Amino acid sequence: MTDAPATPYLAVDLDVLSRNLENTAGWARDHGLRLRPHAKTHKSPEIARRQIESGAVGLTVATVAEGEIFSRAGATDLFVAYPVWAAGERGARLRALAQGVALRVGVDSAEGAQHLGIALAGTSASVMVEVDCGMRRTGVAPGEVLDVARAADRAGVRVAGVFTFPGHGYAPGGAAQAAADEAVALAKAAELLRGNGFDDIEVSGGSTPTLAHSDATVLTEVRPGVSVFNDAQQVELGTCGWEDVALTAVGTVVSRSDSRFVLDAGGKVLGADRPGWTTGAGRVPSMPDARVVLLSEHHAVVEVPAGAALPELGERVAVAPNHVCAAANLAREYVVTVGGRVTRWPITAAGANT
Repeated sequence: MTDAPATPYLAVDLDVLSRNLENTAGWARDHGLRLRPHAKTHKSPEIARRQIESGAVGLTVATVAEGEIFSRAGATDLFVAYPVWAAGERGARLRALAQGVALRVGVDSAEGAQHLGIALAGTSASVMVEVDCGMRRTGVAPGEVLDVARAADRAGVRVAGVFTFPGHGYAPGGAAQAAADEAVALAKAAELLRGNGFDDIEVSGGSTPTLAHSDATVLTEVRPGVSVFNDAQQVELGTCGWEDVALTAVGTVVSRSDSRFVLDAGGKVLGADRPGWTTGAGRVPSMPDARVVLLSEHHAVVEVPAGAALPELGERVAVAPNHVCAAANLAREYVVTVGGRVTRWPITAAGANT
């Protein structure tokens, strides 16, 4: 590969990325759903541009800072899918963001709605009430959605709809049930809003593992994130195959002995996420039986079955992170191979956590 960078680095296979973009957009089109992918996965204006070109109606972001960065890069329609506490400086930033883009913001409390009403006064921004469908993280119970919506209405901010995240689908065999829970919760919440004067509402859900099970009779919008790249978790969940993994961390073999070798792509590159059900701290797509058994800051220890051949010292090996969003947030650029040559895409929103 011409201009190969020093390891470790994040490599993106453009052909796989392009196929993933089209597959996700095509699924949404086929099911009559609006696609608003979560840009916190890639944090890249270049990839965001490609998502919009493939049919996305806008972007989902996790933080005001991500919204600011994508707005400066040309995004015009953003949803901050988080119950933003819009007091003080953050409220002022949110207001400035709302003056430049079509903006929706998550809310799950009357108090939060009051702050959003102050911050967003005089703008066209709206709120989406978050519902908990089973993850037990943020969001109100479906039957409580009206209290938050009315608080937002009193605060002078328009209620655009309801949303949830079926995150409990990130477990082996859990995707279908999580999607069913999502549909039940959103249907109840949407019915309450529609029956009490909140018309023409968005009903937003979705995640990468649950996407294929999404109920298009309930949802109007889906927000998958990881599907742009996929990762080791998605392969082990059965959401995709290794041929669908567009991003890997490339490391150099710096040590080896017996049935193990060590790469220079450690936790500061791969990220530390390792749910209890995963079989390793990362996977090696070219060696399906290998497992990353230990991560430290600058070491990834990979174990192979007894008798299996080890890569040579100095050889480069690609590792699929368990959770690609965490890996992307730790890097500053993607190394993309196009026509045998290397180009670099900046990860502009890396570290944009406020």
